[in-house]
Amino acid sequence: MDALLLIDIQNDYFPGGKFPLKGMGRATKNAKKILEAFRAKGLPVIHIRHVDSSGRAGFFRPDSTGSEIHKLVKPIQDETVLIKHFQNSFRDTGLLEILQRRGIKRIHVAGAQTNMCVDTTIRAGFDLGYQMILHENACAARGLLGTSLIHLISVRTLGSVFAETVRGVRVDLQ
Repeated sequence: MDALLLIDIQNDYFPGGKFPLKGMGRATKNAKKILEAFRAKGLPVIHIRHVDSSGRAGFFRPDSTGSEIHKLVKPIQDETVLIKHFQNSFRDTGLLEILQRRGIKRIHVAGAQTNMCVDTTIRAGFDLGYQMILHENACAARGLLGTSLIHLISVRTLGSVFAETVRGVRVDLQ
C-alpha cells in the first residue's frame, strides 16, 4: 500500500516567511494535486511539520504562524500530523511505527527542502526497506535564478539509488 508524506510545507518557506524557497508556490500547487489523488483513493496522508525549538534555524519557531502547514495542503480530519525537530522525518516522530502498522510499502514524498529534509527522509526510508517515490515537481529548495541547482542535483542523486523520481503530478498508486 502507498502513503503520501508531505514534508515541511510550511508558511516560513513562502514569500513573506522567514526562509522563502525558490519555487515553493509551484511545488505546493503540485503537492496539492498529489494530495487530492491520495484523498480520492482514501490512502494514508502524513504531514510532517518541522518545529525548531533550538532557535538555531531562525524559522519554524514554536507557536509561530511561520511553522504552520500552508493552507493549500492543510491537513483534514484523519490525516496524521507529526512534529519533527530534526531533518529526518523518521527520527523521534513515530513515523516508522505508523507505516508498519498500516502495512505501507511505498512512500510518495513531496515538500521541502529537497536537499535537506526531503533528502534525509528518503535516504532513511530507503535504508529501512521502503520503496521511495520522489515527486520532483512537488519539492523546492533554495535558489536564486529559476529552478534551484541544489534541487536538481539532489533529485538526480536521490534518483540514482534511493528513489524513483516522478516529474509532473502523475500518481500511480498501489
